[in-house]
Amino acid sequence: MSAQTPLFDTHVALGAKIVDFGGWDMPLAYGSQLEEHHAVRQSVGMFDVSHMLNVDVTGACAPDFLRHLLANDVAKIAGVPGKALYSCMLRPDGGVIDDLIVYFFASDNWRIVVNAGTADKDLAWMQQQAEPFGVTIAPRRDLAMVAVQGPKARDTVWAIHPEWKAATQELKPFNGTLVDENTLVARTGYTGEDGFEIVLPAAAVKTFWDALAAAGVHPCGLGARDTLRLEAGMNLYGQDMDETVHPLESGLAWTVSFKDDTRDFIGRAALESASKARELVGLKLLERGIMRSHMKIRTAQGEGELTSGTMAPTLGFSIGLARVPVGAAPGDRVEVEIRGKWLPAEIVRPPFVRNGQALV
Repeated sequence: MSAQTPLFDTHVALGAKIVDFGGWDMPLAYGSQLEEHHAVRQSVGMFDVSHMLNVDVTGACAPDFLRHLLANDVAKIAGVPGKALYSCMLRPDGGVIDDLIVYFFASDNWRIVVNAGTADKDLAWMQQQAEPFGVTIAPRRDLAMVAVQGPKARDTVWAIHPEWKAATQELKPFNGTLVDENTLVARTGYTGEDGFEIVLPAAAVKTFWDALAAAGVHPCGLGARDTLRLEAGMNLYGQDMDETVHPLESGLAWTVSFKDDTRDFIGRAALESASKARELVGLKLLERGIMRSHMKIRTAQGEGELTSGTMAPTLGFSIGLARVPVGAAPGDRVEVEIRGKWLPAEIVRPPFVRNGQALV
């Protein structure tokens, strides 16, 4: 039986099409997926992301534990309350267990936000690795999360909660702040637009959602979330990376920190000895059609495969991410097999869209 967020009944009442996503009953769309996409690009939309799991990591050795657990180095954010860091959590062989965001609150108090479909295995892995460090791993299933995204997102949130404005108006991207003991407001969006992600008690989320709806915020489902994130050039776990590939072949080398030679993070030895035969690139289809994941790619260096693909509503043509042999470069022409035909495409550098502006 699938799990449900505290807003499930609200989604049903709004007429959302419900689908299984990572073991959760989630809204795919409430009507027109295109309208939801454009609402975020042009105005403001909201997403129920309560299926993602917040995990508190506490204890005196929490910094040492996290520097061992994660490929990116939490020393980069230590000392700045609310500062966030994106990282992969790796297997010893370098495969990606999950991609996640970690927040610093205090030296002995951190929070990790993990993906819904991997939450159980993530928790088991973290608890196993935490034993030698004596830290506490506490899943916060009492919390919910809503992402409010779009050029009007922050002003809309402030109109509902003016008392939050002083604490949040100077927040830079990938920073958050606790506006009260149980409510985190952060700028770590997944759409390529401005906005907030609000983590709050599950018991309070419906009141907040209803206030956003009354203010004219468009509810958005997983469909729009996927087209928005792909336009923003952001990876999706399970498609663009997973346990079978390492981050250096997934466009995520920037999330791996080798700077401190003494930091022995899980997977480091495997990455340092790995041969990088493939890389993740962006693709723009040059003829009519829609690229989808698992379609074959032909490049001058050899064959590859689409990991994500869609019609980009903001751009009016199909875009994708593809894992191809090393050596392909932006501007190169390749071919994509769509329904038995090989169509021309061009390698481009993601993101495709940022802050409403086309970049390709």
